[in-house]
Amino acid sequence: MVVLPRVCILLFMVVSCSAECYIRKPKVDWSSINNVTGHLQGCVDSDGVTHDFNSEWDKDCYNCHCTLFGIKCCNKIPTLIEHPDECEVVVDKKTCSFTLALALDHSKPCPFA
Repeated sequence: MVVLPRVCILLFMVVSCSAECYIRKPKVDWSSINNVTGHLQGCVDSDGVTHDFNSEWDKDCYNCHCTLFGIKCCNKIPTLIEHPDECEVVVDKKTCSFTLALALDHSKPCPFA
């Protein structure tokens, strides 16, 4: 009978992830032929780094992908997570991970997760 309450708690703790994504359209500088041919080699990110088409990289907890239509980046950390009121989502931007912890004491994990 201990299993039934745990299953109910897990069903209550259904995690719904909402992938937050954006697409940055390519910008081509038409002032010189070198700028145009540079664009044809891949995508240029906000730091000025050129990435090959169909390549992927991570930046600021976003997974980015270079396509012919531009750079598509999606957040690696879910933006919507259902949880009990006693708990909060704690995000670690260095590792791009999250945990559920007690709202009153982030050093303790959420007992319902």
